[in-house]
Amino acid sequence: MYLANGWKDFEILNAGNGEKLERWGDVVLLRPDPQAIWPMKEPDYCDAHYIRSHSGGGEWDFKRKLPESWTIKYKELRFIVRPTGFKHTGLFPEQAVNWDFMSGIVERFKKKLDEPFRVLNLFAYTGGATLALAKAGAEVVHVDAAKGMVAWAKNNLAESGLSDKPVRFIIDDCLKFVQREKRRGREYEGILMDPPSYGRGPTGEMWRIEEGLFPLVSECCDILSKNAGFFLINSYTTGLAPAVVKNVLKVALGNRGGKLEADEIGLPVGGGELILPCGCTGRWWREN
Repeated sequence: MYLANGWKDFEILNAGNGEKLERWGDVVLLRPDPQAIWPMKEPDYCDAHYIRSHSGGGEWDFKRKLPESWTIKYKELRFIVRPTGFKHTGLFPEQAVNWDFMSGIVERFKKKLDEPFRVLNLFAYTGGATLALAKAGAEVVHVDAAKGMVAWAKNNLAESGLSDKPVRFIIDDCLKFVQREKRRGREYEGILMDPPSYGRGPTGEMWRIEEGLFPLVSECCDILSKNAGFFLINSYTTGLAPAVVKNVLKVALGNRGGKLEADEIGLPVGGGELILPCGCTGRWWREN
């Protein structure tokens, strides 16, 4: 398992009963998590509790007045977080293990070759990976269909003091953007994606991961340069095993060489022996 255990401003204090108790800086949140099916002692305190509705969705029960948003830090990166109406906070802390992995590849490449390392970040959300890669020295193209998420990512970039870095923000359907990049003859040294199980693009394009993942990965391989350092797929889709993601990469990348592996990602719970699984990641990479 890839374990994101380098946080100081975030931790899972406890988990169980279908929920997780988390500390985000000085704020403690209790949120649903379907993976935490073991028992947990009822928390003594939380600042806010997201309660699911039987008819779908849910709402926050605030125990005290919280700021509209606040920042937390991972190493030298700063992220704006806030409780949203759909239980999320705008950040997936487990992804830090992938940020470190990709940043290390960029840094090694930049030390060896005085050339740009261009990264395409698809379904890029609020830009956690974008910030980490820009900090490491990559040129990043950040693509997401949600205008609000792209705006949030821009604010995160500014909050981290990285606004001067070469980052392009694109609001578009990911597959259509990749196909246009292919026609333009543009290539990337790194590609990562975090596709949803299903969703819609900015003009109503329907996405289902079972149908769309391999065609998208295949198109991406056509814009992966001969000096490519990594290709990473992350997924939170229930039932999509790491072996499936690994097979997709293996078939799509063909005879490019390099290394290939896939596993679950996880976060430690309460500093103890429990690990909360948080989706899976497949990684192809080449030592530069």
